[in-house]
Amino acid sequence: MKFKDQIARRRTFGIISHPDAGKTTLTEKLLLYGGAIQEAGAVKSNKIKKGAASDFMEIERQRGISVATSVLAFEYDNKKINILDTPGHKDFAEDTFRTLTAVDSVIVVIDVAKGVEEQTEKLVEVCRMRKIPIIVFINKMDREGKDAFDLMDEIEQKLSLRVVPLSFPIGMGYDLKGIYNLQRKNVNIFTGDSVKQHKNVTSINDLSDPKLDELVGTKAADTLREEIELVEGIYPDFNRQEYLDGELQPVFFGSALHNFGVKELLDGFIEIAPAPRSKKAEERLVQPDEKDFSGFVFKIHANMDPRHRDRLAFVKVVSGVFERNTAYKHVRLDKNLKFSSPNAFFAEKKEIVDESFPGDIVGLHDTGNFKIGDTLTSGEELHYKGIPSFSPEHFRYINNADPMKSKQLAKGVDQLMDEGVAQLFTLELNGRKVIGTVGALQFEVIQYRLEHEYGATCAYENLNVHKACWVDTADENSAEFLDFKRVKAKFLAHDKRGQLVFFADSAFSLQMTQQKYPSIKFHFVSEFDRINEN
Repeated sequence: MKFKDQIARRRTFGIISHPDAGKTTLTEKLLLYGGAIQEAGAVKSNKIKKGAASDFMEIERQRGISVATSVLAFEYDNKKINILDTPGHKDFAEDTFRTLTAVDSVIVVIDVAKGVEEQTEKLVEVCRMRKIPIIVFINKMDREGKDAFDLMDEIEQKLSLRVVPLSFPIGMGYDLKGIYNLQRKNVNIFTGDSVKQHKNVTSINDLSDPKLDELVGTKAADTLREEIELVEGIYPDFNRQEYLDGELQPVFFGSALHNFGVKELLDGFIEIAPAPRSKKAEERLVQPDEKDFSGFVFKIHANMDPRHRDRLAFVKVVSGVFERNTAYKHVRLDKNLKFSSPNAFFAEKKEIVDESFPGDIVGLHDTGNFKIGDTLTSGEELHYKGIPSFSPEHFRYINNADPMKSKQLAKGVDQLMDEGVAQLFTLELNGRKVIGTVGALQFEVIQYRLEHEYGATCAYENLNVHKACWVDTADENSAEFLDFKRVKAKFLAHDKRGQLVFFADSAFSLQMTQQKYPSIKFHFVSEFDRINEN
């Protein structure tokens, strides 16, 4: 197959939502349709009998939530589909924000009963800023919930999206009869069987056809006719270019748990979603069909297989072909690296691949060479943009609970911080280690993984910090900067990259410090290996 054909057949997307909207269940059913798995694992809190394929960490199986982005690939309708299933919980949002730099489009999952929730708003805002094409999937239609039109109004108002339904429910909850596909003019009848793939599809070229009454009953058929007439009068016609430009968002309805409406979503996605797109580097815009390879690290995961203590860097291929046993330039380190066993992913299952194309996610075994945001190329100096590190909101001292395991603890903390699950700071005054996280649940995950993956136990101690700010000054020898370092000595630390950080204990203290030292800049968002303003 030609290089350009390989690019054209790839679809790389992320699935995002508020927790419990059914995101991981939807991922499972997409894999089921792709033949990648034979039976889906129902994800229910603390009652997981068959673990979901995308939740492969033990703590995820126990909690029934996703705490790390997982990568899954499968073939469907001659397309190579790469799914990045992201954590929904706000405490793991930083992982999701970074993952959104590696996708070409997203599917947003919304619960029919709860509607648009807080975390969904934040994630969609990031997608809108980056003009990522969005498809909306309204889930759990087998349950009682909000009216379809009310939901679409809420999506438009709260998420600032412009929607157009491409499928529409016939009833809801106990009265759910099926789904009408507006593109393909057919009706899929709901049976309530969550195991089988729904294939009760009947073509209805004209909604006045009496066949519709036979399928769903006269009352439901009449309601559908009225609603579709309303849809066609209110909403714009679907325009693929507007969708690709991030200006129009198609909506599908269904029930992921019952495997219903998922095929309409997948078929619609295959038809309209973009192939790998160009990506902006600091130096220039890079096109996927360029001859030379380039890619960037958007995630690092230690101990994907705890028995082998392996550490993998996840690389999104942006341009060219990544080939096994070929030397590529690590731009930050300015040295060439060769990879004998690059991996393709199916959750925790991996297989060695000889070549990967734009849009693919490649796992590279890493001995400590990579950091999140690193670029690999065939030789060109490129730096891909937009992989941020946020100022943490929760801070704790980390103490060693077992002096006999100090090496294991140091190694575990070092590797987990490289993953980007949290940030490590060392106080200048006494060298004590402080962990900062975006969400409090991360402390529990770190503690669990240190014990189960590294055999180290830790204890936490609260630290009263309002905000951590990266400190930037034009002159480190200026009287003002030296005075700042003297006065604020007990509030200063260094991050893992050696950059100076100021711990402000309150908003007032930060404001006073900024006023007293006007030549010093305090940053709340850091891009890896260089500091930028928010």
